[in-house]
Amino acid sequence: MATTPAPPTAPPKPTWDPRRAEPPFPWLRPTIRIRLTLLYGGMFLIAGIMLLSIIYLLAAQALNTGAEPLFRIAGGRDIKVTSDNCPAVNSGLSLDAFNTAISHCIDVQRQTALDNLLSRSLLALLGLAIIAFAFGYAMAGRVLSPLGRITRTARAVAGSDLSRRIELDGPDDELKELADTFDDMLERLQRAFTAQQRFVGNASHELRTPLAINRTLLEVHLSDPGATVELQQLGKTLLATNERSEQLVEGLLLLARSDNQIVERKPVDLAEVATQAVDQVHAEAAAKGVAIRGERAAAVVQGNGVLLERIALNLVQNAVRYNVPEDGWVEVTTQVQHGQAVLVVTNTGPVVPAYEIDNLFEPFRRLRTERTGSDKGVGLGLSIARSVARAHGGHIAAEPREGGGLVMRVTLPI
Repeated sequence: MATTPAPPTAPPKPTWDPRRAEPPFPWLRPTIRIRLTLLYGGMFLIAGIMLLSIIYLLAAQALNTGAEPLFRIAGGRDIKVTSDNCPAVNSGLSLDAFNTAISHCIDVQRQTALDNLLSRSLLALLGLAIIAFAFGYAMAGRVLSPLGRITRTARAVAGSDLSRRIELDGPDDELKELADTFDDMLERLQRAFTAQQRFVGNASHELRTPLAINRTLLEVHLSDPGATVELQQLGKTLLATNERSEQLVEGLLLLARSDNQIVERKPVDLAEVATQAVDQVHAEAAAKGVAIRGERAAAVVQGNGVLLERIALNLVQNAVRYNVPEDGWVEVTTQVQHGQAVLVVTNTGPVVPAYEIDNLFEPFRRLRTERTGSDKGVGLGLSIARSVARAHGGHIAAEPREGGGLVMRVTLPI
């Protein structure tokens, strides 16, 4: 006889609750406020007890000094009054003069005791203040030391090291809660950046492969000697469109990669980078009748040579392509100025209004044009240059040149 299968059992309940357990007495939590209150309250209490003790001892000493007799009666039958603390009574005085001298000496002795008490109390207060400030400074440093650990971790993360964690141990106070929250944020950021890098890698493969296949097929068909003129023209148009798409994909991927900080840095000479960029654009500049000039002094920075070359290439290409039809020129210079490496690309060209300068650095934006109507590029050159400069800790600025054209200035730390 066939047996019926047993119904599926429910999965076991997890023994670990990801939610933070609430303490039985929340008001007994050792927060920073309670700890600082107890610490500084105890310090003031101890300082007050010490100060009262010192004042008590000084007052007792002053009273002992003031309790010494002002005079003594010497002699037998003939009574003679003598005093070391009040010499005025040593000489023979009348009764009224004697009483007056005694009162004056008592006032002087009392004032002397009070002055001594005041001076010694001030010295004791000064010593206690120095000890209290030193002890408070040491205790504050001990209490706030987790903030230094959080700051050091934040600086390491700012250098694109998202694998760092604070992992603060100690009492469950506000600083530990802040450190745990910061660790959770770093964990999410690391997952997000990892997913972004994985997406960029997959996108580069998925987008480059069909474009490369299309380019190969078009080149094969264009190499066919039996192809008609119309087919040849169509193939060239499609090949130019495919090449534009490849440039767009490369630019987008480079823009996505260059938005992060550069981790691996090597010495790179901006003069050499600028010279290579000029060599690559030299043929295009000669075809357009644009002269390239400028002195390039050595300016070594720490960075990625490929990305820095992309900055120079984009700036020089834009300077050549957006130039005047005749007698145009481009000046490319490098130098070290005020402890920073500076790359300057100046060109003749149309007049650029100052209010349109910022728009030039936005993706797919050109001077008075949008995405369509231009065969000079895909509109990502200056966006990529700005992202690469920021990734190297520098910045790029543009200003209109008098008479037309632009002056592009890239500043990078040495």
